[in-house]
Amino acid sequence: MTASNPFADLLARQPASAAASDAAAWMQAIESATFATLRAGTAAHATAHLDQACRRWPDATRLHWLHALLLREDQAHEAALDAATRAADPATRAADPALTAQLRYETGRPAAAHFAAARMAAPGDTALIRGHAGALAAEGQGDDALALIARETAARPDWVEGYAYHATLARLLGADASAIFAQAVQAQPHSIALRLNWFHWLARLRDWPAARAVLADATRAFGDTQALIIARLYLIAESGEGDDQPDLFAPVADNPDPGLSLARVRHALRCHAPDDAAAIAQAQLATPAASLFWPYLSLCWRLLGDDRARWLDRPDAFIRTTDLDLDCAALANLLRSLHIAAAPYPDQSVRGGTQTDRPLLFRHEPEIAHARAAIEAAVRDYVAALPPPETGHPLLNTPRNDLKFAGSWSVRLTRKGHHAVHTHPAGWISSALHIALPDAMGAAPAGWLRFGAPPPDLGLTLTPYRQIAPKVARLVLFPSTLWHDTIPVTDGERLSLAFDIRPPRF
Repeated sequence: MTASNPFADLLARQPASAAASDAAAWMQAIESATFATLRAGTAAHATAHLDQACRRWPDATRLHWLHALLLREDQAHEAALDAATRAADPATRAADPALTAQLRYETGRPAAAHFAAARMAAPGDTALIRGHAGALAAEGQGDDALALIARETAARPDWVEGYAYHATLARLLGADASAIFAQAVQAQPHSIALRLNWFHWLARLRDWPAARAVLADATRAFGDTQALIIARLYLIAESGEGDDQPDLFAPVADNPDPGLSLARVRHALRCHAPDDAAAIAQAQLATPAASLFWPYLSLCWRLLGDDRARWLDRPDAFIRTTDLDLDCAALANLLRSLHIAAAPYPDQSVRGGTQTDRPLLFRHEPEIAHARAAIEAAVRDYVAALPPPETGHPLLNTPRNDLKFAGSWSVRLTRKGHHAVHTHPAGWISSALHIALPDAMGAAPAGWLRFGAPPPDLGLTLTPYRQIAPKVARLVLFPSTLWHDTIPVTDGERLSLAFDIRPPRF
């Protein structure tokens, strides 16, 4: 069997009929190959072959189901939903309810009833519970979504992540989230994991007084555990209390945890020790967490006058704009209808606005499909124009064939709204596409996109690389490692679409 693509060999050996004596063995082989491909993230190598296999066996529901899984992984969601429908059991006419529910949700269709059906078959599946609640909220049934997640967390006291989701969902829906963790801790006073989850949720909100109180209460209950000690160091550093304590993290300096290392890098920068920060960051470049540290190395090298900062960022070469042929008026109307949240997620960069949920560019509406096609063409052009591969460079030292989205969303900013300085650790290439702009955004550079300014809370004096004026239908592409933010709009609506391209796998 061909090692690079076993599906070609399997297709050549497919029995003439699903009723053949060797059909069961062949089906087992194709299933094993499918799940190996899903684990490797290389579905693009298999979808065409499985499509041919399905055409030969049109009534083989299991084969259509495998095809749907591969199509979803390949981000062909409409085709995946069609394949999932073909996977319906002839006796019941019911497709895999979990897969169908997820595909309907991801393509922007009503999915709450489908999640409810899926949960009948797997009532303990917490991913389905979250999906059901998210679908209810998306369909305007926010109270039902909150009631569902409250019931399910009460029934599953050890589902710690469920409380964070409950609090986040309440925040998005404009409900009071303050009592959710408090009530859970009262019911489960011996769960240190629950208290740490509460602390981290508050830390993402940067509500340091509340986070400090939760941590103090946890320490009284459990003593100085290693996890609580690290949480306390993080709070002292990130709240600004430790700016005069350069050795704050010395007791845990040997701990290689990436999250802790990132806190140490940020603290060293606050304490005016970019050389120490760079050493910590560079030690993480050989780990899966490298994307978290490249942006901070840029800051370190710029502060140290190291030429590697320009080697890494290359703002003149790597930041590019292109104007797309889009019906932005129609697209804007659709996007506005999707901005139903009352507040952004706790750890998003959005200030004074909202961000949509679900992967935007997988939706079924023709306005989205047209925008996606234009975006994908622009990304292909951007990648084709990149310099030759360079060893060690996070943008250039990767394959360039597998261009897939790591996320896509819309942001709607209003009066004084802006993006805080941030990067995109899950991405390889990031973006901003302006769909609607206010008639009077304010005096320039109000509303502009800015690159290279450091996070203000680090107290660094570095000049931004570039500022780009927004223009309707203009797409800006740039490396995901590059710091960026927007300057607040004076008034009106700034509506944008954004996405990340994930690091290619082949």
